[in-house]
Amino acid sequence: MKAFIKRAFDLILSTLGLIVLSPIFLVLSVIIVLDSPGGVFFRGERVGKGGKTFRIFKFRSMKKDCEGKGAFNVSDHDDRITRVGHFLRKSKLDEMAQLINVFLGDMSFVGPRPELRYYVDMYTEREMPILDSKPGITDWASIVNSQQYIGFTKAGANSDEYYLTCVRPLKLKLQLYYRYNNNFFSDIYCILFTVIKVVSKTAKLPKDIQRIVDEHMEGAGEYAYDLG
Repeated sequence: MKAFIKRAFDLILSTLGLIVLSPIFLVLSVIIVLDSPGGVFFRGERVGKGGKTFRIFKFRSMKKDCEGKGAFNVSDHDDRITRVGHFLRKSKLDEMAQLINVFLGDMSFVGPRPELRYYVDMYTEREMPILDSKPGITDWASIVNSQQYIGFTKAGANSDEYYLTCVRPLKLKLQLYYRYNNNFFSDIYCILFTVIKVVSKTAKLPKDIQRIVDEHMEGAGEYAYDLG
């Protein structure tokens, strides 16, 4: 029943979202195509529920076929980013295309952000249950890490190392928290909090999430994540 309710919610909301936002999608598509060759969408492979591979939809913010040809974790100075791509990435508009993945059933509105196979292969036995949940457009980890590109930019050529040592450990803790504490109402709360975060840029977090962040920071030492 829980899975049915979640899927029904995702299907209804993604359908409405695609209809309402279609004019914005059309404008973005025209701008992206005029800005650089390579098509409208980025369709990189990601790992979904149960370890199944799927292709994610993102409005293309980088040059054609450049994923894996450089750092996985992209800084703001990366020359693979297109002119309009900088705006798309900072505004998170590139992520809006994932409404298509939600409609198709590859993703949910709320769930662990879909990861590259390269990083999933690093999961420990304790971390594997993250794959029990369908990946989402947003989750608590993506809210906490909403400014991670700043860290990637500061790290420069070491952005992948920065992700592994500073960003990923906290991300995994928050995704495991979601795995064992999610329900329909907590998903609604996460969606609302995501909207508030995007609109107000607030640094405030729910108490349980802030506790996980604080505990991680206390034990991380030199590898503590700079939340900006």
